[in-house]
Amino acid sequence: MTEMLTTPRRVLPDASDASVPRPAGTWAVAAGAAAGPLFLAVGLAGGFTREGFDFTRNAISQLALGEAGWIQTVSFLLTGALLVTGATGLRRALRGGPGGTWGPALVGVFGVSFWVAAAFPADAGAGFPAGAPEATVMSGHGAVHMFGGMAGYLALCAAFLVLARPLAARGLRGWAVASRVAPVAVLAGFMASAASVLAFTTGAGLGLLWLSTLALRLTRSAGAAVPAVEMR
Repeated sequence: MTEMLTTPRRVLPDASDASVPRPAGTWAVAAGAAAGPLFLAVGLAGGFTREGFDFTRNAISQLALGEAGWIQTVSFLLTGALLVTGATGLRRALRGGPGGTWGPALVGVFGVSFWVAAAFPADAGAGFPAGAPEATVMSGHGAVHMFGGMAGYLALCAAFLVLARPLAARGLRGWAVASRVAPVAVLAGFMASAASVLAFTTGAGLGLLWLSTLALRLTRSAGAAVPAVEMR
């Protein structure tokens, strides 16, 4: 009797199999992916229920002002914590591969920008909070808030470009192209903010949602690459 040995081959874990243990990094990325939808949900709820708030004239950041402003402040803090957690998960998922260093680092910078926004609130103006003047006078904390947010979203756009590399390396070319196009949509919304605050909010929201989608896709493709060896 003879025995035939074949080359060891990789057996991919079934993502639907509950018996397959999920690495801690996967749960960390899931937490980061929840950040965008959570932040937008809190912002939309506050915008539609707070007196005097108008999405065409006011930014979500202004919801941190007034008596109920603590809700938005907590949202900033929680969103930042979730994004930083997600960045650590991405670092584990992409370790040793393209974009594995700078991609997660830039996402972490984006997360920290939400803590800056919580510590340095936006200025009142455009009639919000109720009774505020129409004109907005830039204060010191308002300037820090604005520049912190600008730095955060520039870091996010850079992260999209960096994270396109592992997507392309894994054969997800359509996703890689979309990740390179996403910064254009985000920055277009920011550039149009002088004419419409709603454009700014839309651009920022698209950035948050794309980050959530991208992080989950990267983690799923990384998990599928974890090998188990079967001898036949």
